[in-house]
Amino acid sequence: MSLRLGINIDHVATLRNARGGALPDPLRAALLAQEAGADGITAHLREDRRHIRDDDIARLMETIDIPLNFEMAATDEMRAIALEHRPHAACIVPEKREERTTEGGLDAVGGHNALRPLVGALEDAGIRVSLFIEPDKRQLDAALALGAPVVELHTGAYCDAAMAFDETARRAHLARIEEAASHGAAIGLEVHAGHGLSFDTVADIARLPQIMELNIGHFLIGEAVFTGLGAAIAEMRRRMVAARGESAAA
Repeated sequence: MSLRLGINIDHVATLRNARGGALPDPLRAALLAQEAGADGITAHLREDRRHIRDDDIARLMETIDIPLNFEMAATDEMRAIALEHRPHAACIVPEKREERTTEGGLDAVGGHNALRPLVGALEDAGIRVSLFIEPDKRQLDAALALGAPVVELHTGAYCDAAMAFDETARRAHLARIEEAASHGAAIGLEVHAGHGLSFDTVADIARLPQIMELNIGHFLIGEAVFTGLGAAIAEMRRRMVAARGESAAA
């Protein structure tokens, strides 16, 4: 099956907020990504509003024609915002005020009692719920028990090992992702993946046939500085398609 590509526009907003004012506009980035063939837009409205802001979410909902994936912490504030705007999907992520970026997956096992009513409320509103989790069978089973139809596997450790040229660690992390993707699909979950993916790391993940969507942001926004966002997305798509084609051929 074809592999979808979601583009995270958070760091266009990070650049805007570093200077203040309105530019660069993350909405323009979303429209460029849409024009370049992105299958969806991801935006993470953090508690401290360090990049995406409330009005960005409102403008995205009003303007883009492709699905919005609203990344959110499991808080009452974010629940209210999600229910107000009703995006296509909501991905529940862990969030720590001091972190630079999301540092790991959500604990769906330990957080069951807090997460169950949130997942239910979002699903009742017609929002497709995803949980951003570590590639671990216990977390996948917990996501299923919570009623979330989708999981996004955290690929950060794999990407870090690959970029450090630690082949032993890279293979170990890739094996965990492969095992988790297979297990998730077997129990009826739709499996996505993301975090830290680049031109150099995307192929191994794209080859996994159980993974239906990749969400990529920081690398593509950085690459856009040199080549333009449309060209960066096109090259990422080319590598994804090539890798998935290799997997199908095998």
